[in-house]
Amino acid sequence: MNFVSAEEALGRIQSGSRVYLHGGAATPHVLVDALVARTPGIRDVEIVHMHTDGPAPYVAPGMVPHFRHNALFIGPNVRQAVQEGRADYTPIFLSEIPSLFQPGGALPLDVALLHVTPPGPDGMCSLGLSVDCALAAAQNARLVIAQVNHRMPRTSGPGIPAEIIDLAVEVDVDPPTVVPAPPGPEARAIGQHVAALIPDGATLQMGIGAVPNAVLAALTNHKDLGVHTEMFTDGLLPLMQSGVVNGSRKSLHRGKVVTTFSIGSAELYGFLDSNPDVEFHPVDHTNNPSVIAAHERMAAINSALSVDLTGQVVADSIGPRFYSGIGGQVDFIRGAARSIGGMPIIALPSTAKDGAVSRICPELLAGSGVVTTRGDVHWVVTEFGARNLHGRTIRERSKMLIEIAHPNFREELSEAAGKLGYLGPRHG
Repeated sequence: MNFVSAEEALGRIQSGSRVYLHGGAATPHVLVDALVARTPGIRDVEIVHMHTDGPAPYVAPGMVPHFRHNALFIGPNVRQAVQEGRADYTPIFLSEIPSLFQPGGALPLDVALLHVTPPGPDGMCSLGLSVDCALAAAQNARLVIAQVNHRMPRTSGPGIPAEIIDLAVEVDVDPPTVVPAPPGPEARAIGQHVAALIPDGATLQMGIGAVPNAVLAALTNHKDLGVHTEMFTDGLLPLMQSGVVNGSRKSLHRGKVVTTFSIGSAELYGFLDSNPDVEFHPVDHTNNPSVIAAHERMAAINSALSVDLTGQVVADSIGPRFYSGIGGQVDFIRGAARSIGGMPIIALPSTAKDGAVSRICPELLAGSGVVTTRGDVHWVVTEFGARNLHGRTIRERSKMLIEIAHPNFREELSEAAGKLGYLGPRHG
């Protein structure tokens, strides 16, 4: 590797380039800061990435002539820029992102900005806390610039040969940490309902936040669970340490936890460092619906912003305002649906805005995008219960969803369902 200063490395990026930015807890902030410092001498640079942790100075209003972000998943640090039109959003299944960077793909890359470990004795650098689509970016970008960090955990799974890194910037900094707030009573109730659906020997997928953490906390009496997921979070640590998660009954990668990225605490990162029990794989493997479906008893637990009475699930927008992204929800919902004994689950609180708005709604807010279709939906869970909509009529679905809506909205929902003709001609 050719070690240089951050200023020298980022000086190689030309105006008009398309730049991939390593995401999550592997966001290379030293490289980001050096790139932004190049203004005003650089223009029309497209910065492509999924969710990143920490500040995103390239989406500030004053950066418009110099950078335009293309979000493959919208994180909080770029949401305002996307909603104000200063950044773009590309709706895409997570499993398909690596193909965008490959020859003939829609997003050929000029530069990949990565965050890696120093090379090991085998000459390989670990991609650390985020393999996802970074491996494909490293393999396909014309220029690879890496932030080589002595404190980045060395994770098990595919890495990159040191020789494909064109320019390296040595750092010694802690990766960003995220510690979610403890689950509240609503999340804990949802967690109990979801846990009741999951049998011993199941393989789990779930994300970050209060509801996933509450589900994990409710699984302490389960046995022989496995994990095949996008994201590894702190909530899994107690289950692995107690032996509840041991992967002994997994259909693939038996005995291993499989993930594609991790976000959490310093304790979590220490646990992952050189841990052979947790393997990080590219997202076109972890999120491949065929791979997911090959796991028996696959329990895929995903969140939503709202669900209408026909079972349409909104997860990436609030009306016409884009909020997050398609992510891996459809990958896992469809994979779990095809798994023997699989459980595709949408879990959400029954209300938003401190109880003022029902997330179970008669019709979707105008402009809302459907992520999981009414044909894909199976289990829907709120703090008031769980219902399986698969194979059910619109009339049946409406009744079932009203039953798990917040009591304050059930009468209103019933009236609306009647007017829409969902409950049959005798209603009302």
